[in-house]
Amino acid sequence: MQTASILYKGELRTSATHLKSGTVIDTDAPVDNNGKGERFSPTDLVATALGSCMLTIMGIKARDKGWNIDGTTVAITKIMGTEPRRITGVTVTIDLPAGHGLDEKDRKILENAALTCPVAKSLHPDIVQDVTFNW
Repeated sequence: MQTASILYKGELRTSATHLKSGTVIDTDAPVDNNGKGERFSPTDLVATALGSCMLTIMGIKARDKGWNIDGTTVAITKIMGTEPRRITGVTVTIDLPAGHGLDEKDRKILENAALTCPVAKSLHPDIVQDVTFNW
Protein backbone atom coordinates (compact mmCIF):
# COMPACT_ATOMS: atom_id res chain seq x y z
CA MET A 1 0.00 0.00 0.00
CA GLN A 2 1.35 3.42 -1.00
CA THR A 3 2.28 5.64 1.96
CA ALA A 4 2.45 9.11 0.47
CA SER A 5 2.08 11.19 -2.66
CA ILE A 6 4.53 14.05 -3.19
CA LEU A 7 4.00 17.04 -5.49
CA TYR A 8 6.74 19.41 -6.63
CA LYS A 9 5.24 22.89 -6.31
CA GLY A 10 8.15 24.84 -7.82
CA GLU A 11 10.69 27.11 -6.17
CA LEU A 12 12.26 24.10 -4.39
CA ARG A 13 9.09 23.33 -2.41
CA THR A 14 7.29 19.98 -2.22
CA SER A 15 3.99 18.97 -0.70
CA ALA A 16 3.72 15.45 0.70
CA THR A 17 0.30 13.97 1.46
CA HIS A 18 -0.08 11.02 3.81
CA LEU A 19 -2.64 8.98 1.89
CA LYS A 20 -4.36 7.28 4.83
CA SER A 21 -4.99 10.46 6.85
CA GLY A 22 -4.75 13.26 4.32
CA THR A 23 -2.17 15.05 6.49
CA VAL A 24 0.08 17.34 4.43
CA ILE A 25 3.70 18.31 5.06
CA ASP A 26 5.36 20.92 2.87
CA THR A 27 9.15 21.06 2.54
CA ASP A 28 11.55 23.72 1.33
CA ALA A 29 15.18 23.53 0.43
CA PRO A 30 17.18 25.19 3.21
CA VAL A 31 18.61 28.67 2.74
CA ASP A 32 22.16 27.28 2.55
CA ASN A 33 21.06 25.13 -0.40
CA ASN A 34 19.31 27.78 -2.52
CA GLY A 35 15.93 27.46 -0.83
CA LYS A 36 13.62 29.69 1.18
CA GLY A 37 13.94 27.71 4.42
CA GLU A 38 10.30 28.47 5.28
CA ARG A 39 9.41 24.84 5.97
CA PHE A 40 11.16 21.71 7.16
CA SER A 41 13.78 20.58 4.66
CA PRO A 42 13.79 16.92 3.66
CA THR A 43 16.87 16.35 5.83
CA ASP A 44 15.15 18.17 8.73
CA LEU A 45 12.37 15.62 8.42
CA VAL A 46 14.84 12.73 8.63
CA ALA A 47 16.34 14.12 11.84
CA THR A 48 12.92 14.98 13.23
CA ALA A 49 11.66 11.49 12.37
CA LEU A 50 14.39 10.06 14.59
CA GLY A 51 13.20 12.03 17.63
CA SER A 52 9.55 11.36 16.91
CA CYS A 53 10.20 7.65 16.50
CA MET A 54 12.18 7.48 19.75
CA LEU A 55 9.40 9.21 21.64
CA THR A 56 6.71 7.03 20.05
CA ILE A 57 8.49 3.78 20.94
CA MET A 58 9.13 5.08 24.47
CA GLY A 59 5.41 5.90 24.66
CA ILE A 60 4.44 2.39 23.59
CA LYS A 61 6.75 0.84 26.21
CA ALA A 62 5.52 3.26 28.90
CA ARG A 63 1.88 2.52 28.07
CA ASP A 64 2.52 -1.22 28.24
CA LYS A 65 4.19 -0.82 31.65
CA GLY A 66 1.58 1.58 33.02
CA TRP A 67 4.06 4.48 33.24
CA ASN A 68 3.12 8.08 32.47
CA ILE A 69 5.66 9.98 30.36
CA ASP A 70 3.20 12.62 29.14
CA GLY A 71 4.94 15.93 28.63
CA THR A 72 8.26 14.41 27.58
CA THR A 73 10.00 16.55 24.96
CA VAL A 74 12.70 15.93 22.39
CA ALA A 75 15.08 18.56 21.00
CA ILE A 76 16.73 17.72 17.67
CA THR A 77 19.85 19.23 16.12
CA LYS A 78 20.75 18.06 12.63
CA ILE A 79 24.41 18.20 11.61
CA MET A 80 25.16 18.47 7.90
CA GLY A 81 28.35 17.53 6.14
CA THR A 82 29.67 18.34 2.69
CA GLU A 83 31.09 16.38 -0.23
CA PRO A 84 28.72 14.76 -0.42
CA ARG A 85 26.11 16.99 1.19
CA ARG A 86 24.47 14.69 3.73
CA ILE A 87 23.43 14.32 7.35
CA THR A 88 26.50 13.40 9.38
CA GLY A 89 24.93 13.51 12.82
CA VAL A 90 21.82 14.09 14.88
CA THR A 91 21.90 15.35 18.45
CA VAL A 92 18.86 14.22 20.42
CA THR A 93 18.02 15.54 23.88
CA ILE A 94 15.10 13.82 25.61
CA ASP A 95 13.68 15.65 28.64
CA LEU A 96 11.27 13.79 30.89
CA PRO A 97 9.07 15.82 33.23
CA ALA A 98 9.74 15.86 36.95
CA GLY A 99 7.77 13.44 39.06
CA HIS A 100 7.75 10.53 36.60
CA GLY A 101 8.67 8.13 39.42
CA LEU A 102 10.79 5.87 37.24
CA ASP A 103 13.65 3.97 38.88
CA GLU A 104 16.98 3.17 37.22
CA LYS A 105 15.71 -0.15 35.76
CA ASP A 106 12.63 1.56 34.27
CA ARG A 107 14.79 4.32 32.82
CA LYS A 108 17.08 1.79 31.13
CA ILE A 109 14.04 0.09 29.57
CA LEU A 110 12.88 3.41 28.10
CA GLU A 111 16.37 4.36 26.97
CA ASN A 112 16.75 1.03 25.17
CA ALA A 113 13.34 1.50 23.55
CA ALA A 114 14.41 4.89 22.20
CA LEU A 115 17.85 3.79 21.01
CA THR A 116 16.43 0.77 19.15
CA CYS A 117 13.48 2.51 17.48
CA PRO A 118 12.98 1.70 13.77
CA VAL A 119 14.33 5.04 12.51
CA ALA A 120 17.45 4.80 14.70
CA LYS A 121 18.06 1.33 13.29
CA SER A 122 17.36 2.50 9.71
CA LEU A 123 19.85 5.37 9.60
CA HIS A 124 23.26 4.65 8.11
CA PRO A 125 25.80 3.72 10.82
CA ASP A 126 28.01 6.65 9.69
CA ILE A 127 25.34 9.06 10.97
CA VAL A 128 26.29 9.80 14.57
CA GLN A 129 23.30 9.61 16.92
CA ASP A 130 24.25 11.56 20.05
CA VAL A 131 21.40 10.92 22.49
CA THR A 132 21.04 12.44 25.97
CA PHE A 133 18.30 11.52 28.44
CA ASN A 134 17.48 14.11 31.10
CA TRP A 135 15.58 12.38 33.87
